Amino acid sequence: MNMFILAAGFVSLFAVIGHFAMGYRMFLKPVLQSSAANIPKKVMSALFHYMSVFMIVTTLVLINVGLGTCKLFKATDEIVLFIGILYCGFAIAQLIIAVTSGIKGGIFKMFQWILWLTIAILCFM
Repeated sequence: MNMFILAAGFVSLFAVIGHFAMGYRMFLKPVLQSSAANIPKKVMSALFHYMSVFMIVTTLVLINVGLGTCKLFKATDEIVLFIGILYCGFAIAQLIIAVTSGIKGGIFKMFQWILWLTIAILCFM
């Protein structure tokens, strides 16, 4: 059992719950109800669901690797490193967007980078 990877999995699970609870209501639903053209709305819907799949799969992998029950991959340390690199990239992109958004308190209102960075750091440990 690896407590760091298991912790990354549980932070990721928390992010998945937030993604569906808050992300849908506060982001996707308003976009879909906006006056934007239909194609950009459908693209945003697809992107939301792509992220949903990614987050669910990586959460399951992290929890299973953390518990030592992952049967899907032999090189679990490399898979965890890869997941960490991806989440680190998400954190950097989100932080840059938040800092340059012009939104007052953007780094706190667009806080997902904190979750992504936490997951990445725990994966790297």
